[in-house]
Amino acid sequence: MASGPSSPLLGRQVVHALKALLELAEDGSPRWRSVASLAGSQALPAPMLEQLLLRLRRSGLLEARRGRVGGYRLARSAPLISLAEVVAALERQQGAMNGRDEPASATATLTAADRVAQLLERRLRAALERELGQCSLADLQYDLRSAQAVLSDTGGILLG
Repeated sequence: MASGPSSPLLGRQVVHALKALLELAEDGSPRWRSVASLAGSQALPAPMLEQLLLRLRRSGLLEARRGRVGGYRLARSAPLISLAEVVAALERQQGAMNGRDEPASATATLTAADRVAQLLERRLRAALERELGQCSLADLQYDLRSAQAVLSDTGGILLG
C-alpha cells in the first residue's frame, strides 16, 4: 500500500494502524507477519509501527509471537473487529500519555462561544464514533479491493 495523505479526522497513527491491520487481514488466514515486513510494505519506520502494533496487542486486537516465524496477527477475524475498537485502543493509550483531560480551572474561563464550539466537537465525535462502530475491518477490506480494482491496468470494478 502506498503511503498517502492521512485523514485529519482519524489522525496519522490511526491511518498507519489501519493500513497494517488491512495487511494482516489480507488473505483471510491468521498468518504471522513481522514488523519489518509490514513496515517495509508501508514505507514506515519499524520502531514507530512496532509501537502501534503493541498498543493494538494490549487492547486484544492482535496476537504477538516471538521468534523467527513470529510477528503479529489478528486476534479475531476481520468482520469481528470494528474500526471504533481500533481508534479507541489507540486514543485511549495516547490520551493517557498526553494527559488529555483538561483541569476544571481551564473550563471556568470559557466564553459562551467556546462552550458552543466544545458542544459541536462532542457531537461530531459522537457521530464519528457511531459510524466507526458500524464499520468493520472487513468493510475496509472490501473498499480496499474495490479501490485496487479501479486502479488496476484493466480498470475493473468490484461489485457485490
